[in-house]
Amino acid sequence: MSDVDELTALVARALEEDLGAGDVTTTATVVADARARALITQKAPGAIYGLRAAETAFSLLDPQARIERLVGEGSWREDGGPVMSVQGNARALLSAERTALNFLAHLSGVATMAARAVSEVQGTGANVLDTRKTTPGLRALEKAAVAAGGAVNHRAGLYDAILIKENHIAAAGGIAQAVGRALAAAPELADTLEVEVRDAREIDEALAAGARRLLLDNMDEPQLRAAVAQVAGRAELEASGGVTLQTLGELAQTGVEWISMGALTHSAPALDLSLTLEVLP
Repeated sequence: MSDVDELTALVARALEEDLGAGDVTTTATVVADARARALITQKAPGAIYGLRAAETAFSLLDPQARIERLVGEGSWREDGGPVMSVQGNARALLSAERTALNFLAHLSGVATMAARAVSEVQGTGANVLDTRKTTPGLRALEKAAVAAGGAVNHRAGLYDAILIKENHIAAAGGIAQAVGRALAAAPELADTLEVEVRDAREIDEALAAGARRLLLDNMDEPQLRAAVAQVAGRAELEASGGVTLQTLGELAQTGVEWISMGALTHSAPALDLSLTLEVLP
């Protein structure tokens, strides 16, 4: 299935969830052949993402709708402004409104959070990563929004990289055992192998086992600086755990290459957008 097919199916499910047996209010109040123009407007500073999802919502209910993008995907606008114009059947525009805005506001919020995070680490050499803490069913869209905001996508799922965390280590019987088994089972993913560590001893164990990247779990700034000095370039380092926009700057100054931030997707506030409708003669 193509990305277009997957997006269409996802938006169709969202519309079905909202419409159910039909939009009773719109059907009761708007004549069937009425035509209208809908204008979506950005009302707060931020980055826009999710135009294709919004377009799909309108097109599924009115295949003849005329849609015009008034801003590019990923564009940051401090003063907001017009985002999209749609001309078509008035009933279809009203029935698609909430689904289109839900996708667009949420994904723009993710892109906005990512852009703000990137600005906090600018000039430090650190990169901001997303995580798997995504809305079920929306991971691909949310990660695309992260990338549009300028941050970096981490692994897409459990299948494309090896990340050995503390529970894997406990189940395997130790860091050396976990790393050895992972390398033997999936040598093609050796370059992705990362091990979560909590202290200096575990850092040494992971390095000795051949880990090329270390996840520094919930370490404060002094601990991160000590870890950077201890590793001395022998592995890439990722800071993780409770990272916020307010703490990003100081974490980035410690010398780590990566900072992962679950809040990019699980806590990004929706961007303020509105839709106004103008009935056409």
